[in-house]
Amino acid sequence: MFDFVPVLTYIENGRKVKSDKTETDLYSLDISVSEGELKCVLHPKKRIDLFSFALEAKKTMSDDEVFFVNGFQSWSTTCEVKKTDTVDDVVGLSKISAFTRRLASMSGDYLFTDYGTPGKYHSFTYTYFRKGDSLELFGSAGERNGYTIFEMDNPANTFRIIKDIEGVSADSDYELLNVKVFGGSYDEVFDAYFGSLNLRQPKIKHLSGYTSWYNYFQKIDEKIILRDLDGLDRAKDSVSIFQIDDGYEAYVGDWLDVDKEKFPGGMKMIADRIHEKGYLAGIWIAPFSVQRVSKVAKEHPDWLIRDKKGKKEWGCFAWGGAYTLDMYNPEVREYIKHFFDVILNDWGYDMVKLDFLYSEATEPRCGKSRGQIMCEGMDFLRECVGEEKLILGCGMPLGPGFGVVDACRISCDVDLVYGGKFYNKLKVNREVPSAQNAINNTIFRRHLNGRVFCNDPDVFFLRKDNLTFTFEQKLLLAKVNNMFGDVLFVSDNAGDYGDKELEILRKSFAENNAVVHSAYRTDADTIEVRYTEEGEDKVFSFNLKTGHIISE
Repeated sequence: MFDFVPVLTYIENGRKVKSDKTETDLYSLDISVSEGELKCVLHPKKRIDLFSFALEAKKTMSDDEVFFVNGFQSWSTTCEVKKTDTVDDVVGLSKISAFTRRLASMSGDYLFTDYGTPGKYHSFTYTYFRKGDSLELFGSAGERNGYTIFEMDNPANTFRIIKDIEGVSADSDYELLNVKVFGGSYDEVFDAYFGSLNLRQPKIKHLSGYTSWYNYFQKIDEKIILRDLDGLDRAKDSVSIFQIDDGYEAYVGDWLDVDKEKFPGGMKMIADRIHEKGYLAGIWIAPFSVQRVSKVAKEHPDWLIRDKKGKKEWGCFAWGGAYTLDMYNPEVREYIKHFFDVILNDWGYDMVKLDFLYSEATEPRCGKSRGQIMCEGMDFLRECVGEEKLILGCGMPLGPGFGVVDACRISCDVDLVYGGKFYNKLKVNREVPSAQNAINNTIFRRHLNGRVFCNDPDVFFLRKDNLTFTFEQKLLLAKVNNMFGDVLFVSDNAGDYGDKELEILRKSFAENNAVVHSAYRTDADTIEVRYTEEGEDKVFSFNLKTGHIISE
């Protein structure tokens, strides 16, 4: 175990004060370090305004060692990095002004963590150091008191375990840190870590079917949805869910104000038709988001989160900009509970895909840290949905969703262009849509699947139109999703498929029983997966940049 030194940062007379002492006139620290656990409890002697806490230790990474970077939320890039690698900050057009930086930063952690220094990088909630097939894993026992951030600073040869507690005022005992430590093989450490958390288990093990977003985006209507529903008939034996994505509502936030021109029969009729096919009915909601032009935003400005200057706080720039509902407002809580009640019980949907969840906790408020707000937000959503209905999380900081959601997106959105559009080349941030980044995350977050929730690697494609993928790139995306995920969606009208595409669809929707032994980058563009399938040892390798399958 490392020899850790504590560093507490707090606010005094408007200034940040750093202290490495365990006892002062203001507080005392109770630190416990053992082979398998690190704990620290703050005992304030009077009220103290906290900013951050860290345990620091000297650590020198070897040239053959890697550090695991778990990105901030569902879409954020997750990877293994070497000693001299650089994890990019928001770049390109995002740095033109403070406004563009804010737009690029709002979906990530860029405003309260450091990026861009060679050899310095960080991971949220858990991390590991790996040499060959041997891992040392550090994992937070919970994010309720603040996000746990593991930082490796190679220029300083320092490993830090940081607690983001900005905004908290403590006047009684406060747990600053509770981290578990495990050593062993890949599966051994993740079995031990997630097993130690005693998480609520997801109610599903596998889902396969359709979601409307990646063919039509918001341009859906009743005819398109019912046509695509019927289009799955030829593959009915391999389908379990049909999901309606964004576009049914008049405006984001006005969830019960259905666009009557597009859906004259209403959303209950759609759910009923889905159930007639024998599928679960899913529907997309961004429960904390309200479009700037929505009725909710116009009629209830007092429901919206405000920034430090009192201005309405943007939560995302989708749909021309959206504000965020303040879930600590009692009227907001009743409003959210009501639309969930109608959607789930009156309309009859079985699963809600909840998106842009990070927006509720972009800044500390109400005397709570970002992590505490996010955990309380996830608990509130589960309360609204109930235990019998399913939640698919998206745009979600992962740790607060452990034991809450049944399934979760673990990658950014894929793109209709395999190589990505212009914003991929600009590297605006680590959350932009990208098929390559989605594949990367699907592989490097594989340990979550089945242990915490069902991994949703986002969709794969088999259609021929409205898409810029080679056939080989389609096969690669389908194979990776099937091998490492258990929420498997297409957005195609399967009624247009030929026999070949239909056969691939059935195969890609089936549960994969392959046992993965390792999945590493062998160079900048190549990923190699070693696995056993039906008793045969195999190697699956591919060029991530081009989508070329080298071996399988």
